[in-house]
Amino acid sequence: MWHGIAQQLSQVLAFEFVIQERESLQGGDCNQCYMISDGQQRYFVKINDREYLPKFESEIDNLSSLLQTSTLSVPQPVTCGVVKDHAFLILNYLPTKPLTAPTEQYHLGQQLAHLHLWGEQKEYGYDADTYVGLNLQPNAWHKKWGIFFSECRIGWQLQLLKEKGIEFGDIEEIVTLVKQRIGTHNPKPSLLHGNLSDNNYALSVNGAICYDPSSYWGDPECDLAIIEEFSNLGSEFFAGYEDTLSIEDGYDKRRELYQLYYLLCRCNQYGGEYLTQCISKIQLIQQDLI
Repeated sequence: MWHGIAQQLSQVLAFEFVIQERESLQGGDCNQCYMISDGQQRYFVKINDREYLPKFESEIDNLSSLLQTSTLSVPQPVTCGVVKDHAFLILNYLPTKPLTAPTEQYHLGQQLAHLHLWGEQKEYGYDADTYVGLNLQPNAWHKKWGIFFSECRIGWQLQLLKEKGIEFGDIEEIVTLVKQRIGTHNPKPSLLHGNLSDNNYALSVNGAICYDPSSYWGDPECDLAIIEEFSNLGSEFFAGYEDTLSIEDGYDKRRELYQLYYLLCRCNQYGGEYLTQCISKIQLIQQDLI
């Protein structure tokens, strides 16, 4: 396998890359991760089953889109492909450590706000479907945020869970309630990172860096909601964000809806405690407490 990966990397680099060092790394929950080196250049490699290739292709597309904004720092994608029974993704390699310093958190908040201010898009969605972990995100373009989020996010995940035998109630009723709670909120579409949980950002020699995006054009509050639910970023991060871009009134209510989506994604992938959290959140929506 590794010889085949080196051959394909060599074709992209236009010189022969011979792996002299390979180190297993702590990665996400889905992939095997490695650092490879020829003694001079180092690269980060993700390995998974062959059918995982579309997810790696989507990741390259998302990283490329974020790089075009020159706002949020993300890894440079190199290539992806298949070797026998495995799919692989190669990115540039940067040593990282936890992002704990208040100053660096503040700067990351500023970067994310600049991402949310970047570009002009009139509709919500993306040119291709994307992924949150193993969960497909359908991104058909919509003009109304409430319709897009309630149907393409909440409704979609509820249907996937139902197909696994997990039901939280009538899907159409829950989708309608979410749509009502969002109401007339129709923010300017922003390009989102889409999955800024605590294992998807770190500190590199060049400052904060983010990875594993699930990008699409949506409400910037979705990025903030997952950060509050699944990260250790604190007040300094939000100070940096709000010094650059104000958070709209009503976010405290919408945040609960947006967090429900990410809880449903995790419930779909892991089950366990996320099932209980989803039940609690949906009951609050049904009782008009969100």
